[in-house]
Amino acid sequence: MLAAYTRSLAWSASAADDLFQETMLTAWRHLGEYDRSRPFGPWLRGIARNLSLSMGRSARAVPLATDAAVLDALESRYARFLPPGTAFRERVERLEDCLQRLPEAMREVIDMMYARGLLLAQIAGSIGDSEESVKKRAQRARKLLAQCVLSTEQAP
Repeated sequence: MLAAYTRSLAWSASAADDLFQETMLTAWRHLGEYDRSRPFGPWLRGIARNLSLSMGRSARAVPLATDAAVLDALESRYARFLPPGTAFRERVERLEDCLQRLPEAMREVIDMMYARGLLLAQIAGSIGDSEESVKKRAQRARKLLAQCVLSTEQAP
C-alpha cells in the first residue's frame, strides 16, 4: 500500500523508490513513537506526506507532489482501504483466531513455514509427506485464512 501511495506522489519510478525508502527509514527510526492502537497505514502515509512536503520546500528539485490539497485528497482515497478504527492489534487477533479455526494439519504447516521459517522440503521430511502435498496444504490454508480474515473484518 505504501509503494502505491509513493508512486501516486512521484512523477518518476526512481523518485517513488527514493520516497518509499526514506519513509521506511524514518518509520524505523520513529517506530517507538507509533501508537499501536491506531492503524499503521495512515501513520506510514503521513510520514511519506511530510517527507514529500519537506522535499518540495527544499532547494533541490524533487519530482514529487508537494501540494497539500493533493496530498490530502490522496490520503482520503487510501484511507478507504482500511475501515476506521481497524488497528494493528485487532487484525493480529483476527488472524490468530482464524489460525485456530484451521484444521490441525494446515495449522501445523503454516506454523512451520511462517513461525519457524522452514522450507517445503524440511516440512515434508518432518511430517513424512511429499513437498507437493505440503505446498498444496499451505495454499489451501492461506486461502482459508484470507477468507476468514476478510469475513470477520466485514462483520458488523
